[in-house]
Amino acid sequence: MNKKNTFLKNNGNIKRNFLFVSRWGESLDIAYTTLLEGNCVKMFIEDKPSKEIGYGFITKVQDWKKHINWADIVIFDYTGYGKICKELRASGKVVFGGSEYTDALELDRNFGHQELQKHKVKIIPSKEFQNFEDAINYVEKRPDSYVIKPCGEIQELKQLLFVGSDDEGKDVIRVLKAYEKSWGNNFGNFQLQRKVKGVEISVSAFFNGKEFLRPLNVTFEHKKLFPKELGVSTGEMGSSMFWAEESPIFNSTLQKFESTLAKKDFRGHIDINCIVNGNGIYPLEFTSRFGFPQIFIQKAGINEPIGNMLYKIANGEKFTINAKKGFQIGVFIVVPPFPFNDKKTFDLFSKDSVVIFKKEMKDGIHPMHLKSINDEWLITGNTGIAVMVSGTGLTMKDAQKTMYSRVNNIIVNNSYYRTDIGDRWFNESDKLMSWGLL
Repeated sequence: MNKKNTFLKNNGNIKRNFLFVSRWGESLDIAYTTLLEGNCVKMFIEDKPSKEIGYGFITKVQDWKKHINWADIVIFDYTGYGKICKELRASGKVVFGGSEYTDALELDRNFGHQELQKHKVKIIPSKEFQNFEDAINYVEKRPDSYVIKPCGEIQELKQLLFVGSDDEGKDVIRVLKAYEKSWGNNFGNFQLQRKVKGVEISVSAFFNGKEFLRPLNVTFEHKKLFPKELGVSTGEMGSSMFWAEESPIFNSTLQKFESTLAKKDFRGHIDINCIVNGNGIYPLEFTSRFGFPQIFIQKAGINEPIGNMLYKIANGEKFTINAKKGFQIGVFIVVPPFPFNDKKTFDLFSKDSVVIFKKEMKDGIHPMHLKSINDEWLITGNTGIAVMVSGTGLTMKDAQKTMYSRVNNIIVNNSYYRTDIGDRWFNESDKLMSWGLL
């Protein structure tokens, strides 16, 4: 019997089998929501310390490859699976995920910059290095403000990214010398990129194998640990965003890659982070997968079942995403040792801590590195990311009010979070408007 004819209807939607293949369990919230929408869901997590994430929420599997025939769609939540995605698509599977090309765009910064130039996109001058001595000599001979950007897998350690502020690069030289002492030859390749001042903004879109889907997404990330952009880079503490039919920044960057992504049969989500100012648009880096926490906040602004939407994208369908007007916003609630890797501290202060709700309301609450035991949400894994809390509204202030009222309903021992997510918008939107980029 044709498998398509065995699908059951559930609340007007087709019930499907979803297999999530996750690097660190980051897509738990998407998988769990897909389950609550009436689908069957299984999840595999590659990272051993993260294996407990999702227990009690969804069905976990130890070997995802044994469940390929069961799955109607396979969803990969991270880069590095491009070759596998290609092979599965060639075998006839519906796959949401990257390609070898989009993996390289994100993981190989030098390749990403070459592709930007090839597609006639203006880039910030940068140079790749294999050792610290050469990089130090480079800055000494060419004094300027620089950003140190690790390449490859090590770029996941976001606290290693360093944005210099000294016009002669003296702070960058000091950090390079410190990295040389602490990392030696184990750091891998890294870039020095000339620092450009302006507004940091990203544009993203879902791609169905042929073209970008509308609306587009415009995001403002808050990467530092403390309010007012103080402290170490964490990857992200929260984001604000909105959906847009068109964007001058998108037209100058991602739009130029549409035919190339179609040739590579990419079916997923892609984002490009930029610095923009009155002189132009300067791309920084690609994220050719779900953004975290971007996807959770996007989900809060989507008015259709997320599972069905991902299936349509992976299946190559053309449609308009049913997105909310106004703004969406989200913040991480985290516990020690976040953003650092320290198992002893995690075990002492955070492991199995309970996420407590003053009132039993979980709207806008997205489980992150959690397990569920007897309906209690317990922190697991090893990073200290407890939950993401989102809010929406017609204005940024409305979205902020909704989100932080939800945050105040949650108690997590030893937790901390940013209190200023979305505040950048009130100043930066005026600049973007004056530059004709909004």
